[in-house]
Amino acid sequence: MIIETIVHLLESLESNILIKIAVAVLLSSVIGIERELKKKPIGLKTSAIIAAFSCLLTVVSVETAYSIDPNLHPSVRTDPLRLAAQIVSGIGFLGAGAILQRNNEAITGITTAAMIWGSASIGIAVGANFIKEAIFTALIVLLIVEVVAPALQTYGPKRLRQKEGQLSISITDHASFEQLIQDLPSFPVTFHEVTIKKESDARFTLNARLTFSSDDSYYTVYHQLSVWPHVETFDLHFID
Repeated sequence: MIIETIVHLLESLESNILIKIAVAVLLSSVIGIERELKKKPIGLKTSAIIAAFSCLLTVVSVETAYSIDPNLHPSVRTDPLRLAAQIVSGIGFLGAGAILQRNNEAITGITTAAMIWGSASIGIAVGANFIKEAIFTALIVLLIVEVVAPALQTYGPKRLRQKEGQLSISITDHASFEQLIQDLPSFPVTFHEVTIKKESDARFTLNARLTFSSDDSYYTVYHQLSVWPHVETFDLHFID
């Protein structure tokens, strides 16, 4: 009985354009709030705006296409989802703006870019009368991001539970830098993609991607680098 009532309610919403826009904004707000809580650069406002205008353009595209009488305008060919197709292409520019490359070569913002694309998809789906499908998609994505992924990082295989990080260190003494290279296997981390650069006769730089065996290993590495002789600067951090 409850399910039938919900289905009937959703079907009745399909005829009201204003309610469609409201539903699109509501669903995208769930995604936006999740990004806001994680302090990401694109959050509630951006997600709501993208979904609202995507929904509006989709409704306009569909309604305009079906409002043209082919008997009166036989030469006019219409595509109900022409504007929606352009939304999918155009939203890629916003997504690209969310992807950042830090100075240490770490790439961030990919999930946020995908969420932007998802907000537009929700708007298009609701505008095209796929309201139930849009609700299901928003809920299952939220379930994956907030429940499944954290659970795998906590209880999953060891490889998934390991934290990754980036290291960049500059040393102003050749002998000290050589000693660091020799002692790398003794650090409680696994080094990947190690890059060694000689800046000058008195300055050497090492960049590497790290895999931490435990949270405590992060502080161990930090302490070892802090007391290492002739260290000019170093940058050590987790990758989210």
